[in-house]
Amino acid sequence: MSSDEGPGGPAKAAPTRPIVTIASGVSTAVVLVALAVLPFLTPLWIFSTQERAEADAWTGWPIETVNAVTGEVLVDLVVGPPDFDQEVDGAPVFDERERGHLHDVRTVFIGFAVLAVIAAGVLVTAWWLGRGGTAAWRGARSGARVLAVGVVALGIVSIVAFDTVFEVFHTLLFPGGSYTFDPSTERLVQLFPYDFWYQTAIALGVLIVALAIATVALATWRIRRADATMAAASALASGPAAP
Repeated sequence: MSSDEGPGGPAKAAPTRPIVTIASGVSTAVVLVALAVLPFLTPLWIFSTQERAEADAWTGWPIETVNAVTGEVLVDLVVGPPDFDQEVDGAPVFDERERGHLHDVRTVFIGFAVLAVIAAGVLVTAWWLGRGGTAAWRGARSGARVLAVGVVALGIVSIVAFDTVFEVFHTLLFPGGSYTFDPSTERLVQLFPYDFWYQTAIALGVLIVALAIATVALATWRIRRADATMAAASALASGPAAP
């Protein structure tokens, strides 16, 4: 009996197993990235990183004002409605281009959130299709491995060319020219300066790799356990019949 078979017989017909494995692998990678992103959308991370990146010095505001404005932006970004009409001393914080970019960022977030929910649904379906077998676990392990290798490779490139990686990332996700701002006059890049993104990118990469490694370890353990169980069942079934 193969480890891709459940206790009651084959989990699904053989042609289904590659589909389960591939779907599980791709979905696992997406879900792991989504889980890793969540802590970086919290005030705990954003406020502390802004302080380390000296956003107060860039804006000329007390750190309490920086935190208050950022908190409102975060609510608009994640919860909505996305007005981005924050003010300080009666003056608008963002100009029209900055608000337009924030709207674009929200669109990307919503799109990725929808993708993550779909991936989670596909992952659950893959587990159901592979009932009791290891096809889904093998896919999860492969997806996590590929994700970890990809993030490590990207991290190595970013160490020597972070500006280029940052530019390519924005080019892929946003309209050309909509994401370039003057840090001497525009608040968006003063609130979130270069060092903020550099620190966030490093921490995000480390967390993604850590989650991927944990997933590989868990999947490997489950596969070995299933293989051992199936081998024992096969040995028992092929043993001498009782007199």
